[in-house]
Amino acid sequence: MRQNQCLIYSIVGFVCWLLLVDLYLSYLPGNHSAQDQLADELRDLESAIAARKLRSEHLFSEVNVIVKHLKVLQNATKEKVATAAQSEVSQSTPSPLPAIDRDNDAIAMLLFACNRVTVARSLDKLIRYRPSRRQFPIIVSQDCQHEATTHVIQSYGDQVYLIRQPDQSDIAIPPKEKKFKGYFRISRHYKWALNVTFNVYNFSTVAIIEDDLDVSPDIYEYFAATLPQLQADPTLWCVSAWNDNGKPELVDRNAADLLYRTDFFPGLGWMLTKSLWLELMPKWPRSYWDDWMREPQQRRNRSCIRPEVSRTRTFGKIGVSNGLFFDKYLKYIYLNEKFVEFTKHNLSYLQIEAYDASFFAVVNESPIVSYLELKRGQVFAEGNVRILYDSKQTLKKITKSLGLMDDFKSGVPRTAYRGVISFVYGKRRVFLAPSNEFTGYTPD
Repeated sequence: MRQNQCLIYSIVGFVCWLLLVDLYLSYLPGNHSAQDQLADELRDLESAIAARKLRSEHLFSEVNVIVKHLKVLQNATKEKVATAAQSEVSQSTPSPLPAIDRDNDAIAMLLFACNRVTVARSLDKLIRYRPSRRQFPIIVSQDCQHEATTHVIQSYGDQVYLIRQPDQSDIAIPPKEKKFKGYFRISRHYKWALNVTFNVYNFSTVAIIEDDLDVSPDIYEYFAATLPQLQADPTLWCVSAWNDNGKPELVDRNAADLLYRTDFFPGLGWMLTKSLWLELMPKWPRSYWDDWMREPQQRRNRSCIRPEVSRTRTFGKIGVSNGLFFDKYLKYIYLNEKFVEFTKHNLSYLQIEAYDASFFAVVNESPIVSYLELKRGQVFAEGNVRILYDSKQTLKKITKSLGLMDDFKSGVPRTAYRGVISFVYGKRRVFLAPSNEFTGYTPD
């Protein structure tokens, strides 16, 4: 549109110049034939301009119609996916689902359970800290048909709503992955339970909790306050209560209200919207759903909100992962103990334009030091510092040396945002940042 406007202005200016020339020539003797020819050319030019303007208007009108049709098609596709999901759930669920008493804008707290009677530990805290049953109904989705766990869940009466995954059939698994059967069951369970919650109960927002998670006193406050940011910014796709580098010596416990954007999908207590589920559901994987979420095809350069101090902590050493990372990292995650009134805070700084401007200003102003200087206590400047890395190998070496998680998922380091990892070391804020301009992650 701007190009067309500039063209029209240029042509109009040219026409004005020609008119001045014509006026000048009209006072010269013997130039009437030239004047007539020039007048004809001007009329032709004016007709061409009018025709070009008309074509431009038609083009803009057609573009607007196409955009409207695309929006209608997108909405129809989402409705079709939701309808298919409802039909699938109805056919696979023989017994009626419990009715849920809730507010219109309620956030469903969906707790996944299987065969851990210790689910009571998670439920006790979720119920104790919950400010409103109607605003935050707790739905427990149980797989495995483990009766002892079912009895524990039912003992909470109308405090929770129990739904049970009906499909307990064997899953066809590639021979090399037989020992990972649990991951296939979990992925199937997730798809069924999220379909029920979003497409049958028709919740617009769901926060996922697992049966081996402790939660902080302000977990509900955290999700309620960050939801408007998630809804407003299309570059955000989840809110996580988890900090992968949340060990007590790596976080500022006095900054419990500090929140970040991260390109790494954290999981372990996270919130998503129905629109995202309708996007993911048709291609939901048969297994390893969390690593699948971290692939570029799903993430699509979107980020999650995550806290400085974790609002969840896992106590589940025994599970399908066989305690992977538990003894080295997970059991040391510090769980927030201070109640932060997030709903009274202005969290608009998490929107991408404001966040990038302020976050990278702080990062780039921080003096550069080496990780060895930091580790040996040889940094004498006050305040934040920055450590540079130039390769995956260098980054792994630094993170391992400083006690951070050193693995990558689809090329993204844990907690990173545009390649920058923020943490605390020796009571000092440290930014582990790329040495060159960040151009994206390399999935391999």
